[in-house]
Amino acid sequence: MIIKVKDLVCKFGDICALDGISLDVKKGEVVVIIGPSGSGKSTLLRCLNALESFESGEVTIDGTKVVKENKSVHKIRLEVGMVFQQFNLFPHLTVIENIMLAQRIVRKRSAEISRQKGMELLGLVDLSDKIDAYPAQLSGGQKQRVAIARALAMDPMIMLFDEVTSALDPEMVGEVLEVINKLADKGITMLIASHEIGFAREVAHRIIFIEDGKIVEDGPPSVILDNPKQQRTKDFLSKVL
Repeated sequence: MIIKVKDLVCKFGDICALDGISLDVKKGEVVVIIGPSGSGKSTLLRCLNALESFESGEVTIDGTKVVKENKSVHKIRLEVGMVFQQFNLFPHLTVIENIMLAQRIVRKRSAEISRQKGMELLGLVDLSDKIDAYPAQLSGGQKQRVAIARALAMDPMIMLFDEVTSALDPEMVGEVLEVINKLADKGITMLIASHEIGFAREVAHRIIFIEDGKIVEDGPPSVILDNPKQQRTKDFLSKVL
């Protein structure tokens, strides 16, 4: 298991965002997390790379415990890439410069190696022709694909995707999901919070349904989407399918 979560509790004031979640993820597994807005999907992902503190429980990534206050955080963030709803690209840098920057600063790679890596990944996300463009010159879908390439450039063991299509126009959603599909084919471990149920069916090894900070149901797409055991899962799916 490359990810182990045990009895995870995370609170924001009086609100319990995660209420005793336990979860194991195998290396190479693709897990899609579904659930209503405010159910805890994003909070769970943010706890996995120490962007969010938690009250109790344990998170272990490839044998290293996630503790926000100690030196393990830097190691965790090197190995766990995250792509957010918003693209967070530097507007004053070109596409290739955005992808090179963290490689040079954090991974200590040369400009030549960083650029070569960036060009390879822009090919993967079908943006080789945008290498010298600035973010303002890109569509939302293109910006999100650059953000994915930037995260991949750090060679993470795990990729986290937090509602990466929610800020996109409908016609741009497909191009981003196509890239994530390519990553799944490469065997990259991924946790994906998404409202795209059709995509979840296609790409996931497992689907987890979360509500009120608890895992309601966890299983393969054929079970969760076609034959859920819990009434709450059935009610949710009846509204989104």
